[in-house]
Amino acid sequence: MITGLNRVGLWSLYIKEVRRFLKVQTQTIWAPAVTTLLFLVIFTVALGREGREVLGVNFATFVAPGLIVMGMMQNAFANSSFSLLSGKIQGTIIDLLMPPLSTGELMTGIVAAAVTRAIAVGGAVALAMLFYPGVDLSLAHPWAVAWFGLMGAIMLALMGLLASIWAEKFDHNAAVSNFVIAPLSLLSGTFYVIDNLAPAFQAISRLNPFFYVISGFRFGFLGQSDIGDTNAALVQSAIGLGVFNLVFAFVVYRILASGWKIRS
Repeated sequence: MITGLNRVGLWSLYIKEVRRFLKVQTQTIWAPAVTTLLFLVIFTVALGREGREVLGVNFATFVAPGLIVMGMMQNAFANSSFSLLSGKIQGTIIDLLMPPLSTGELMTGIVAAAVTRAIAVGGAVALAMLFYPGVDLSLAHPWAVAWFGLMGAIMLALMGLLASIWAEKFDHNAAVSNFVIAPLSLLSGTFYVIDNLAPAFQAISRLNPFFYVISGFRFGFLGQSDIGDTNAALVQSAIGLGVFNLVFAFVVYRILASGWKIRS
């Protein structure tokens, strides 16, 4: 009888999920890095000419951190959203439901693997950007890079798991990615500061949790952010994201434990 935490089962699930995306790492890690680098090239050529500066740095340095964490979040979502959905479509979901894993262990294994992929993609993107002219990735506040990057990856991994539970075919998953994740990512201040927006749109941006992840992550590199003028605003945002993820994790846990759209 397994009591307490099933460490062997949890580790096996985590390794299985990690090996799944590493088997096709050209598609799951290096391709997103190239795509994100293309974003950097296009936007710096279009908007960063004539020495344009944002938050006191050149445009390429300003936009690079946002692109790194955006790539991390999108790939965390992609990894966890595939886990249960592929099992439902292929009829192999029983392989996840029958082993002696609790709901918490199942959720932890899937989310941890998604965060691992996010970190790998973030590292690959940062490595590629180091060779791009004009980009400076010096760290001003390493704690902010670690915390906001981790919170963003966990948030999107939980979103992906929830989408995987709800979706019945790959079209459903793609709809969430295209109509929810992509707009929230691109309209969260990745390529601009929200001070340039009208007051109404600034208020809308501050309701977007992606905004706090991207701006907080950027603060870790530049030491400046459009979240607020003080470090206290960044600390409050960091705490707020942590609380948001705890509440979100509890909601996803309850839905997963109920067996909705899984045990039918």
